[in-house]
Amino acid sequence: MILNVAIFLITLIVMEGVGFLAHKYVMHGWGWFLHRSHHEEHLGAFETNDVYLLALGLVAVGLIVLGNSGFDPLQWVGAGVAAFGLIYVLVHDGIVHRHWPVRPQPRNRYLKRLYHAHLMHHAVKGRRNSVSFGFLYAPSLPTLKKQLRAMREAERAASRADLCRPPVTSDLQNG
Repeated sequence: MILNVAIFLITLIVMEGVGFLAHKYVMHGWGWFLHRSHHEEHLGAFETNDVYLLALGLVAVGLIVLGNSGFDPLQWVGAGVAAFGLIYVLVHDGIVHRHWPVRPQPRNRYLKRLYHAHLMHHAVKGRRNSVSFGFLYAPSLPTLKKQLRAMREAERAASRADLCRPPVTSDLQNG
């Protein structure tokens, strides 16, 4: 019993790291075509970004089924994945984005920190130069503001460098 609880809790904690990496490198990388809907205004209850939550649910169910078919620890890994998904829906969709008819306000320091960190994540248009990719953990707001400022300064410097660079011409054009 203690081993099962440990597997569940470790999986739940590890899922935050998995979520961070998936958000930064998949959702803001090659999977942006699905995640973009999350960064834009939309009218319906669903967005294409919900495919990621559906995939997470399928992984959780698959692990639980495999665990029930003989390899017991997998059902506890699946339960940890499912718990992460449930907490994500409650905190991220419910409190941060307020996708529910009842719109709870973040009242404690932890939820306020998540809320403000996610607002900073959405402060950047597009998929590049964003901050705070975690779902249930967020760095302090001063840290995120510093990261955001540094990225914006680097972007401006790169833009200025592009303006100062002479245009590239081919030898055929030069004669």
